[in-house]
Amino acid sequence: MAWNPSPKVADCREIARKWGKEQVMIISIDGEGRLEMATFGKTPMLCGCCKVLGDVAFNAIQNHIEDAEQRIANKPGQAQRPAGENNG
Repeated sequence: MAWNPSPKVADCREIARKWGKEQVMIISIDGEGRLEMATFGKTPMLCGCCKVLGDVAFNAIQNHIEDAEQRIANKPGQAQRPAGENNG
C-alpha cells in the first residue's frame, strides 16, 4: 500500500479497515456547495483506480450541482415582471 499521511486519506484508510474494503472514496459537500474528495486504495494500483473513479464521480456531482443551480436560476415563471404590469 502506498502511504499518504493526509488526515482525510487516513479517515478513508480507517473506514476501509473497519468495513473490510479495499477501496474507499469520500465525496463531501459543505454548506456553500463546495465539494471535496478523499480516496484510498489498499495497493498502489487500487489507489490509482479509486482516484480515477473518484475524479469521475466528483466531476459528475460538480456538473449536476452546476446544472441544478442554472435550472433554479432560469426556472420558468420566476422572471420579474416590469413595474406597473398587470398580473391578470
